Amino acid sequence: MNVMVPAPSLLPADHPKVRTGRVGVLLVNLGSPDAAEVGAVKRFLGEFLSDPRVIEIPMAIWQPILRLFILNTRPRITTANYAKVWTPEGSPLTAITRAQCEALQGRFGPNVIVDWGMRYGSRPIGERLAALMEQGCDRILLAPLYPQYSAATNATVVDAANAALAGWRWQPALRTLPPYYDSADHIAALAASLREGLAGLDFVPDLIVTSFHGMPQRTLDRGDPYHCQCQKTGRLLGEALGLKVKVTFQSRFGRAEWLKPYTDATLEALPGEGVKKIAVACPGFAADCLETLEEVAMEGKHSFLEAGGTHFAYLPCLNATPTGIEMLVALLSRELAGWVEAA
Repeated sequence: MNVMVPAPSLLPADHPKVRTGRVGVLLVNLGSPDAAEVGAVKRFLGEFLSDPRVIEIPMAIWQPILRLFILNTRPRITTANYAKVWTPEGSPLTAITRAQCEALQGRFGPNVIVDWGMRYGSRPIGERLAALMEQGCDRILLAPLYPQYSAATNATVVDAANAALAGWRWQPALRTLPPYYDSADHIAALAASLREGLAGLDFVPDLIVTSFHGMPQRTLDRGDPYHCQCQKTGRLLGEALGLKVKVTFQSRFGRAEWLKPYTDATLEALPGEGVKKIAVACPGFAADCLETLEEVAMEGKHSFLEAGGTHFAYLPCLNATPTGIEMLVALLSRELAGWVEAA
């Protein structure tokens, strides 16, 4: 693909040198601590759990609870969990998001620059938008890598981008990748990835369990479409595979009711219902992370086998696999239409 750039000759000879005419793509995921250490995890959780999009409790009530109790207890537990999945390249989420960016570089032509950032922690969105502008990207596609829309994920990415741009005199044109929960490319990629994973197993699962990140029930009651979009992804995936797929929700926090059915409770109950062999996938995540690798692949497996299950397999996310990258190329290409020429 080639960027449609105005001819340089249109500028006066004495015009100040400016960098324009390029297009940027900014991949965004949630973020991770800088290290599997209590201090780093505490800083990360402090930022993450202070986002009013994530915790919809008045800050005057929530902040004392967060500062006095949660940040003095939870970081030690979370650090131990991160240590189980940490890699030489950092957290799995960081390493995979970086790999996705590198694999996409050059796929849209020489004048399209792909970068990556995180909503919380290192590589903040505002910093990466500024870096793209510095390289001449006056048009930027913001790409939150969340297939299903939630105010706590997609919306807070847009909030952070807009907050950064609010202080700029020269703002780029900005587009946002929409949620792709029911995109044919997404469903086809998930189905292909799961078929490949299932083919490599030494058993035939009785059931495919999909685990999506949980959200408080009140988010659905207030109009968040996340629950419905997760259900549709699960339904379309089951149809594509021709297999029974059960949708569940993980990672609940606090005492409030969250979206059901809960993943952990489901895994504990299935063996008693005669379902002894399962494969679990997490199609709400674009990249494997603490929640998929530790909470589901490790803790979920332990719970299922302890409850009487005999066979458990975790099927990885799309990550930076060729299947996952080709899906991202298709999704991003559609959103770049008009800014870049078709391949």
